[in-house]
Amino acid sequence: MDVRLSAEQQALREAAARLVDDHAPGSVAELDDAARTARLEAALTGSGWRELRAPEDEGRPLASAVETAIVAEELGRGPADASFLGPTLATELRRRAGAEPATALETVLLRPDLSGLVVVEDEQTRCSGVAIDARGVASALALVRTGHGYDLVGVPVAGASPGRDLTRPAAMVEGAAPERLPGAGRRLLTAEDIEAWSAFTLALTCADLVGTMRGAVDLAREYASVRRQYGKAIGSFQSVQHMLADAFVSIEGSSSVTRHAAWAADTLPPGEALAAAAVAKAYCARAAREVCETAIQVHGGIGMTWECLAHIHLRRALLSTQVLGDVGANLARVVAHRKIGGVHDGLR
Repeated sequence: MDVRLSAEQQALREAAARLVDDHAPGSVAELDDAARTARLEAALTGSGWRELRAPEDEGRPLASAVETAIVAEELGRGPADASFLGPTLATELRRRAGAEPATALETVLLRPDLSGLVVVEDEQTRCSGVAIDARGVASALALVRTGHGYDLVGVPVAGASPGRDLTRPAAMVEGAAPERLPGAGRRLLTAEDIEAWSAFTLALTCADLVGTMRGAVDLAREYASVRRQYGKAIGSFQSVQHMLADAFVSIEGSSSVTRHAAWAADTLPPGEALAAAAVAKAYCARAAREVCETAIQVHGGIGMTWECLAHIHLRRALLSTQVLGDVGANLARVVAHRKIGGVHDGLR
């Protein structure tokens, strides 16, 4: 694969960066600015980026997973408090099932621990779970198991509220009746479809983690350049420089594995793509926590306060880490795919 961005992809990154710089919150207090949030929402809707994975000719997506990840990374850097991850994952599910486009903003319904999509055994079984990234959404997609695959269904969503991640409210769904999607031509999803969707989801959460890390380090670097102790900016102290340098190395490593995972999501067989994405998620999840905690440490005492934006990046990273599994869960995916361990080599 060629890891370099094309001219079109670089232009997409610059456009996403401008949107973030113009409309993302610059302080914790701005999270409550309804007018700013409305401008961000309008800008994101106008960009059409939530439909990057909508189908075009022969069911192929309008944009590649790499291009979708570019947008996700910039929104994570913001940190942008408008729905993108959830609606994009829902669009990807609809495309794979051949379903008609949604008429209103929607997301996906994950299990309470966020480890995967909610799957029920029949249409009479009610759905419970977490509708992630649910700001402004009306419904969430789940799966019904059938004898030949998985049917896509929707459940109503209401009452999204901030939780761990203050930039992406979630909604708890309890005992909702699944509703068949309207329209003809929809097909059942196979286990391979779910693997491919999971690979794309992991790649997109990794991109969000990379962006979140970049935003946290940008914040810390700016603070280190203006905060003075002993008559000098703390950014001139070698210990602070080493901390930020280590964080930068972690970000670059995370960016590399994320780019590969996004490329694999469109290119490799579903099992191989999922393994590549699991490697990336394990790497990025571990790095993101360390990098965001470093950003807080660079801020010193102010980093522990509610007013410091650094904790918003950390909280966002913690949520993205849990979507489809954290470090351990994704290492287990890699081990299972590569058939590592067992009685022959003594590993379990």
